[in-house]
Amino acid sequence: EGKVEMKTVAAEPVDENQLARAKEYKTLMNKFIFAAILALPVIFFSYPTVWGLPEQFQMGSSVLRYIWMAMGILALPVMFWSGSQFYTGALAAFKNRSANMHTLIATGISAAWIYSMIATYFPQIFPVAELADQFFDVIFVVVALVVLGMALEIRAKGKSSEAIKKLIGLQAKTARVLRNGNEIDLPVEEVVLDDIIIVRPGEKIPVDGILVEGSSSIDESMITGESIPVEKHEGDEVIGATINKTGSFKFKATKVGKDTALAQIIQMVEQAQSSKAPIQKIVDKVSGYFVPSVIIT
Repeated sequence: EGKVEMKTVAAEPVDENQLARAKEYKTLMNKFIFAAILALPVIFFSYPTVWGLPEQFQMGSSVLRYIWMAMGILALPVMFWSGSQFYTGALAAFKNRSANMHTLIATGISAAWIYSMIATYFPQIFPVAELADQFFDVIFVVVALVVLGMALEIRAKGKSSEAIKKLIGLQAKTARVLRNGNEIDLPVEEVVLDDIIIVRPGEKIPVDGILVEGSSSIDESMITGESIPVEKHEGDEVIGATINKTGSFKFKATKVGKDTALAQIIQMVEQAQSSKAPIQKIVDKVSGYFVPSVIIT
């Protein structure tokens, strides 16, 4: 009788990407909450007429001028902490002699802050009093909303990564390989082309191959969506990660590692996750011309 040998399978490593993504999401949400909370009083005092505030809070009053000064101070941590990624992104783009949306946002909120500070401290230099207005509210709202959008994007990518992990979890961890007349349980990563693999009822098929001995019915629902098991006989193709239902059989490995059907599906999901949508590519291209023209004019 053949001997059955066992090899230990290494424990799954910690998903560093997932931990980093969770940390980044938490940081962005904290930045959003900080900017959003500070935005509430800023918006309130930025439109005194809309809210029907008393005369002392209306445009041109000294009380409102002091409130604007406080807004200018509050805007600094929002710009350089909540919106720090805009400045680092703009600097990186500048080093590459290009411009992107980070450049536009960093330039916009900086210009709004400078203009508002001049209007607050030197209103007399404006030819018309109506021009001596502040735009601090724009800084808070833009930073808060864009940071929220970035956080939601990371969350969506995290869900895609979870889907990839579930697909990876569908793979068999070991394979019972027939070598030199012995049945050896190996990690699926060590299976090579033309290995003869034995599959028993209830087990997952470790890799793709061609059935060479025996017959069975196989649940291929994870690939085809068909819930009814498919009958397989000698010469039929079997797909890795599908489940053997009834009989035992032997098959020859024809695709292993990254060439299996499941690995190809995982690769396509990963490519879709990392690639940009066509509209995003257009936006980036337009930004490369639009941002410099805005800065120049």
